[in-house]
Amino acid sequence: MEYVLTTNNLTKRYRNFQALSGLSMHVERGAIYGVVGRNGAGKTTLIRLICGLQKPTEGSYTLYGRNSERDDLNGVRRRMGAVVETPSIYGHLTAEDNLKEQYRILGKPSFDGIPELLELVGLSGTGKKKAKHFSLGMKQRLGLAISLAGNPDFLVLDEPVNGLDPQGIIEIRELILKLNRERRITFLISSHILDELSRLATHYGFIDSGHLVKEISREELEKSCRKCMHMEVSDVQALVRVLDQKCLEYKVDSKSCVDVFGSFEVTDLVLSLEKEGCKVFSMVERDESLESYYINLMGGESHA
Repeated sequence: MEYVLTTNNLTKRYRNFQALSGLSMHVERGAIYGVVGRNGAGKTTLIRLICGLQKPTEGSYTLYGRNSERDDLNGVRRRMGAVVETPSIYGHLTAEDNLKEQYRILGKPSFDGIPELLELVGLSGTGKKKAKHFSLGMKQRLGLAISLAGNPDFLVLDEPVNGLDPQGIIEIRELILKLNRERRITFLISSHILDELSRLATHYGFIDSGHLVKEISREELEKSCRKCMHMEVSDVQALVRVLDQKCLEYKVDSKSCVDVFGSFEVTDLVLSLEKEGCKVFSMVERDESLESYYINLMGGESHA
């Protein structure tokens, strides 16, 4: 297995607060790795350490085979791009001029690649419009374009769809998938929008209080997520009584809906409910979502 990034017992302390504690993770080449955890779990701290914005208190990480304790990572970091917290853009400049500034910082000999980059992120038609007048989605795409200026094969994104409207979220999602598919760029993405992350990620790392609780691939997650029958009925209490009699596992979802797990004979269940005077309005098979898996794994509310 080839890894772009691994961390080994990575720890970060700020005076009396420990943001990361012995975190070890593995990001495969070509993966879209989703980092999942509550606010304050350590996601942004992890990203800042990997990007070289801070140094770990203990432990180490390996980037493209280079160890942070033994090697100079400046060279391999040129293969990375990152958007941490908010895109770093100059509001008084156009999209093109923002990219020119990044090209100068990187020491690139010409601006030849800028039109193609603007086309890639859907900003080729912005002309002389200043970045401060861009929508949030346009600013996020410009931030991605800037991170792509050095032709990286590893992108680190901290909350890439935060604050975007539905159309902006779709645009960023499609761009990430396109970059991963066509350019084989590996992604490490932190996001609190679990439904959106489930549409992107090929691998997940669940973090809680600075610890990596679990690493799992999308295929493993799909096998672990249980199927259930989502039932809407006229009398939830009657349904619960019948399910208890039949020793079936269930979860009450609302005043009229229950998720029933495991295999059961539908006709037998409906007939039993009829005897209880309970009507069945609908039955829909569902798979357990990433959010449900997260809540069951971590416990408590799903503040990622």
